[in-house]
Parts: sequence; C-alpha cells; structure tokens
Amino acid sequence: MERTVTFLAQPRDGIPEVTDTPEGFAAALDDLCAADGPLAADAERASSYRYSHGDYLLQLRRQGSATYLFDVPALQAAGVRLADLTDRLEGVEWILHDGSQDLPSFRDLGLQVPLLFDTEFAARLLGLPRPGLSHCTEHFLGYSLAKEHAAADWSFRPLPLDWRNYAALDVELLVQLRHAMVAELKKQGKLDWAREEFAAILARGMATPEPDPEPWRHTSHITTLGADRRALAIVRSLWTVRDRQARKLDISPLLLLRDADIVETARLKPHNKAQFAAIRGLNQRVHIHTDAGQEEMFARYIPLQQRVRPGLWRRAVIQALRLPISRLPLPSAPQEHEGTAAPRSMKYWRLHQPERYARLMIMRRTLADIAQDVQVPVELVVSPRLIRRICWEEVPADRIDDFLRQEGARDWQIRLVGSSLAGITMQGLL
Repeated sequence: MERTVTFLAQPRDGIPEVTDTPEGFAAALDDLCAADGPLAADAERASSYRYSHGDYLLQLRRQGSATYLFDVPALQAAGVRLADLTDRLEGVEWILHDGSQDLPSFRDLGLQVPLLFDTEFAARLLGLPRPGLSHCTEHFLGYSLAKEHAAADWSFRPLPLDWRNYAALDVELLVQLRHAMVAELKKQGKLDWAREEFAAILARGMATPEPDPEPWRHTSHITTLGADRRALAIVRSLWTVRDRQARKLDISPLLLLRDADIVETARLKPHNKAQFAAIRGLNQRVHIHTDAGQEEMFARYIPLQQRVRPGLWRRAVIQALRLPISRLPLPSAPQEHEGTAAPRSMKYWRLHQPERYARLMIMRRTLADIAQDVQVPVELVVSPRLIRRICWEEVPADRIDDFLRQEGARDWQIRLVGSSLAGITMQGLL
C-alpha cells in the first residue's frame, strides 16, 4: 500500500528565533543537555557567495528540546566557546544527513563529534534510489520537506522568516528518521555495516587534511590544456591573484572570475589590448548568477565585484607570459601504467593488458551480482578503485583480505567480497 505523503510546511513548535547572544546560547545548551537521546544537527554555509567555507548557521534539536538556530559568526564575535556543545553533550550521538559535508566545518569550530548516525549514507545502504533528506522523510515517515532555500546566502543578516523555517525543518524529523532507519537496517541485517561506515565517515570528516601545495591545479577543465606549460602558468597566475582578492573581500572566487574564463584565457594567451578585450570574462566586473531566482542575493556582491578592475587580470596574464621556461609549472604527472596507479582507461586495459582486463571484468560482474543480492549500490560494496588495483597489481589470493583492509575497506565489505575475489584470482592462476 502506497504511503500518503504530507507536506510539512513548518516545525510543529513554530519557527524558532536565531540564538546570537551568550545568554541565549547558555540557555539553549542547558535545554539540550536536559533532553534525551541523540542530537539532530545540520549547518548552513554560503560557499557560493563568501570566501569562507565555514558555517554561518548551526541547527540543533533533541527529543524533548526546542529547535535552536545558532548564529555562528555572532556567537563567535561575542566570545562564545562553541566547543561547549560537545563538552557538555559528551558521548551523545549526532544525527547528520551527509556528514561528509558538515563534519569538516564542525571540526573547524572545535566541535568534536563522538558518534555519528548518517541518514544519507543509511539511505544508500538501504538501497533508496534517491537519498536526499526530503525523499528519506517521505519514504520512512510520510512527510516531504521544502528545499527552496538550499542555495541561499546564509551569511545574510537578519535571516528572513522563511529561511529560518527551512533551516529548522532540516532537523525537525531527523530523530524520528533515525529511529525508522535503525529498524529497517536491523530488518535487512545491515545495522553493523552502517555502524562501521558511520565510524569511517566520522574519522575522515574530523581528520585535519594535508594542505594542498598546488590548489590551482583543481581549476575546472584545466586538463583541456594538456602539457602546455605556458598555459598552466597563466592558470596559476590568474588563480593566485583571484584567490588573494577573494580572500581580501570575503567573496566567492567564482564571483570574481570563473574557472572557464581562466582556462579560456590560458588557451588563447592574449598579448595585447585587442586580444584581452576579446575575452569577455576578463572584462566583466559584475558576475551574477541568474538561475533559481537568486539574482537579489548575488546582487548584494556587485559593489565587491566592481572593486576588482580588469587590469588586475591583464597584469597576472602578462606576468605569466614573461616567466622564463625554467619557472613554468610542469604538467601534472601522467598516470603511470605500472606500479600502484592502475589506469582508469578500459581501452588501455583491453589493448595492452588483456589477461588483467579479463580478470577485472569477471570481478566486476561478480560484485554486481553481490550488490544485487544485498540490495546495496555496487560502489558501496567495495571501491572500484580497489578492484582495479587488485587486478593491476596482481594481488595474490591469500593477500586480498589484508590488501582491502590496508586500503581502508571496512570489515563488512571484506567479509562480503573477499572470498569471491580470492576465488577469481585463484582461477586466473590455474
């Protein structure tokens, strides 16, 4: 019987005010500590608008407490120690939807999450075709949620009423959703699998990442420039200047100069005024996204955009064009076809490594059958990258379990696929 879906327009207890004072924070923390069970949590950022990837709003709720919307910048400016949340709620499980998105910013706030239940990953493990929060609440609880403010500028103050409504709804049903998902995970025999995955997500999310020595290499579509070192120098110069200006103005780098314009400029290598003028993106001082009705929000950043004059980009390009060859960046190291870097190209496998290719295809078919049997997406059964490496490096059958564990596979994955992969490897040696 198909479940009747009800649209949840606003929280049952009404739309909460924003908590932005030390006194309000202390009262909210007392209320949360007096409540029971896990803590439903979510956060809102403004990465499409601001340079910072940090949280501007933190939403929390427990069974028996009110829903709280913490104004992170205001509380920090008032000297509030946000880490008191995890100090006082020691050992309490946090419920997040897609924890990989929120945990790094929680870590930066000093919040040490002790235990995690990730409703987004649980949905994928349970085989839901659409793991978004609203789809999950529809499937398990019969409620749909509004999602029209997902891309809002959450750095804007004061927060409009409908934004606060949206933010509060993100945690309104998380406790009930967790309860329903736990029941289904138990029914499908996947609760222990989920716990292993949650622990892995939590460990990755709370770990401090290694700094990237060359972040400019992540410019979108930079690979279209191939091994053109002069073009790469232009990308590096424009990216570096853009990043410095964006940090100074606290504005998203993409609102100053798009990646596509950087790559186009690097490809064309303009030398004179006419050539610079022909590249439209270098001469636009106002970049406004007009999709999804966000014109008004982006328009707030026009004064900041107008402070960056086109001459800044031209100077960055000229500087890169004048660099001696010895100072040009080298192309990214090509993917090796020996050692531990198994190639992604199946054409290369098929043409140059037919025996390894045949074994890889058998393993892929076997994993697809296992995934279908347990109703889990095949990419969750085991990482495709690890399967390529097993075949490429010709990992011995008696080493496959140890190899998977060393590369980060969870115990449930190894138990599920280890013997099958070992059997295929043994057959290939006969």
